[in-house]
Amino acid sequence: MTDIAIVGKGPAGWSCAMTARMRGLEAVVIAPRNDTGLLRSAERIDNYPGMPQVSGEGILDSFREQALALGAQERSGLVRQIMPMGQSFMLLVENDVLEAKAVVLAMGAARPVLLPGEEEQVGRGVSYCATCDGLFYRGKRIAVLSASMQGVEETHFLAGLASSVDYYSLKRHQTDDLDANVTLMDEKPASIGRDDAGITLTTNRATHCYDGIFIFRAAMPLNMLISDLKTEGSFIPVDRHMRTNIAGVFAAGDCTGKPLQVPKAVGEGNVAAISAAEWIARLG
Repeated sequence: MTDIAIVGKGPAGWSCAMTARMRGLEAVVIAPRNDTGLLRSAERIDNYPGMPQVSGEGILDSFREQALALGAQERSGLVRQIMPMGQSFMLLVENDVLEAKAVVLAMGAARPVLLPGEEEQVGRGVSYCATCDGLFYRGKRIAVLSASMQGVEETHFLAGLASSVDYYSLKRHQTDDLDANVTLMDEKPASIGRDDAGITLTTNRATHCYDGIFIFRAAMPLNMLISDLKTEGSFIPVDRHMRTNIAGVFAAGDCTGKPLQVPKAVGEGNVAAISAAEWIARLG
C-alpha cells in the first residue's frame, strides 16, 4: 500500500511527487520505461521561470532528480487498469498489482488511436493484459497486435497457452525473440469485427478469424484505464482542486486540457498533491 500513485512521469507527475513528499506522504511515479513523451524532444523551453533556455530533456531530468532526492519512488511499467476498492485503489502495473489510497492521473495529452471496431469488442475477445486473460484462451487461436518489445515479452506467456499465435507489428520494433511457434504476420491491421466463427481482424491483405486478440501499446485508452471516468474528448475534466468525477482520483497536466505548457502542468501537479493529501487525511 502506498499513499499516492502517480500515473505519468512528466512535469505534472514529478511536481505532484515533490509536493506529496513535502506533505510526508509516500508517492510512487509510474510510467513505461521507454515513455519519453513529446517534451523530452524539445530543444529549448523559454517560458519556465528560473530555467531559461532549458531543453525538454534537461528540465525533465531536473524534476526527476529533485523528486527522487525528496524520497519519491519511481516504477517502470504501463498501468493497464485502475480499480476502485472502497477506500483504496488497485492498479495493475504490467503484470503486478499496486494498492494506493489516492491516484493522480498525469499521463499527458497523447492518446492511442484505436482500430475501428476495437472498443466494441473489449471484453468480447479483445484484451490488453496477457496475465489477466491469457488462461481463457488455452488451446485457442490468438492474435497479438503490438507496438513495442512489450508485446514480444507478453507473447512468450501466450505462446505457452494458445494452440496458435499470429503476431502483427503496429509499429516497427525488434521481433527476433519471438517463440518458434509464433507466426510473424507481414500485414497491417486495419479493423476488428466479429462473425459467427469468432472475432475477426481485417488487414491490408485479408480477414483472419481468432478466438482472442491481445493488443499492446504504450498507453491505455482512458475509458478502459478506469471505468466510469468522465472525459471530454481526449481530456479529463477537473475542478480547481484537480478532482475528477471519481472520489480519490485526481488529474493534472496536459491530460486535463489546454494550455499544454510546462508551467501549467507543474502548478496542477502541486494542487493535485495537496488535494490528494486532504483526501487521505479525511480517510483517516
